[in-house]
Amino acid sequence: MGFRLPAVRRALFTASQAASKSVQVPKGYLAVYVGEKQKRFVVPVSYLNQPSFQDLLYQAEEEFGYDHPSGGLTIPCSEDVFQHITSHLN
Repeated sequence: MGFRLPAVRRALFTASQAASKSVQVPKGYLAVYVGEKQKRFVVPVSYLNQPSFQDLLYQAEEEFGYDHPSGGLTIPCSEDVFQHITSHLN
């Protein structure tokens, strides 16, 4: 069973927009860490219903289990791949 959230103006924020890890994540969003440099992205929770994003979550489970090195949800792919996938979700 899925749920829908109202549309948002910006669907993807990068680490440069959220200056540090201590910046709070807006309601309705989720912070994830991507790539070798663990770049932080803030994405809408509505992405959790998307099959392509669920594939990324499955890869994260396979690689890290529930023990993510950054302390947050780490997606094991390059930043380019992550941005390509999420650009199709907007």
